[in-house]
Amino acid sequence: MRQSGLFGLSDHMKRLSADGDPLEVLAHVIDFEAFRPTLVATLSYSDGGKGGRPPYDPVVMLKVLVLAAQNNVADARMEWLIRDRLSWLRFLGFDLGAATPDANTIRTFRERLTNAGALDTLFADFDRQLKERGYLPMGGQIVDATLVAAPKQRNTEAERMAVKEGKNAAEIWPDNPTKARQKDTDARWTLKFAKARPTSDGRPQADIAIPSFGYKSSIAICRAFGFIRKGRTTDGARYDGRMLRDVVTNDNTASDVWADTAYRSQSNERWLKSQGRVSRIHRRKPKGKPMPANVRRGNATKSSVRARVEHVFAHQKAKMGLFIRTIGIKRAEAKITLANLVFNMHRLVFHETRAAAG
Repeated sequence: MRQSGLFGLSDHMKRLSADGDPLEVLAHVIDFEAFRPTLVATLSYSDGGKGGRPPYDPVVMLKVLVLAAQNNVADARMEWLIRDRLSWLRFLGFDLGAATPDANTIRTFRERLTNAGALDTLFADFDRQLKERGYLPMGGQIVDATLVAAPKQRNTEAERMAVKEGKNAAEIWPDNPTKARQKDTDARWTLKFAKARPTSDGRPQADIAIPSFGYKSSIAICRAFGFIRKGRTTDGARYDGRMLRDVVTNDNTASDVWADTAYRSQSNERWLKSQGRVSRIHRRKPKGKPMPANVRRGNATKSSVRARVEHVFAHQKAKMGLFIRTIGIKRAEAKITLANLVFNMHRLVFHETRAAAG
């Protein structure tokens, strides 16, 4: 049996590069060092004078969170995969056999960033990088929201009512602290409606109502490049239209704002006008009347633009497997913010590699 050696490992890594290791491309395109000032200021690591094991480099730990977000991997699984995958070791800069972060280290690092509110700052840092590289918010902006699933809660009717009243888990289950720690009282049930296809003879069918439990991710992307420029996380029952003002930015070079009918209201229309923005929000069908032909054509034209935001959610859910495993809205917000940051990184790789090929 042939014995492996350093030369064999080197040849293997070269083959990974020749095959187009996506993490090698990511490390080449993204300037991870640009995040260091925010990370250092947030974490405030000691100088080591008190002894103890020195912390892992914060930029390396941020790369760990990037890997976890783009693969939807839990911390315990991350601990094993970092040691197991050569491409991950190379991306993180660890030597074979060197000490690597364990699950507790990864979790603690994320918690420190979350509690300090640093993830929003890191997201803004990267947006600034995009602008400095010429990817300005252009062409108007597209607003939409998606439900991000979380583990379903099996509560009694009384417990559900207590959750709706705003009571926390310790108040609802005072005699069972173990159970209370596993209950998410921030996530909410909501109904997602899917349009039913008409029958073969053209008769309309009733829309399908799909119950969903979790959180809602609201975003605004720029039409020109498809980057997420702003995002917010709420419980799953929050009405989409209420989030328009929280995600529309004022730095887009074009004034147009696209969104579906959930965002159309007199209040939102007045607000957009006061901000110098032009509403391209879908118009609703008149109650009890057929949709006018001109409105239907206008909505179809708007849909061809608005569909681009659906590609963002498809990437996050299908390719990145976005799902909330944690408990509480603060951690859910951290998970979704990291997913938005990683999507923008992937999007930048797409634009840069296409420009290099062209």
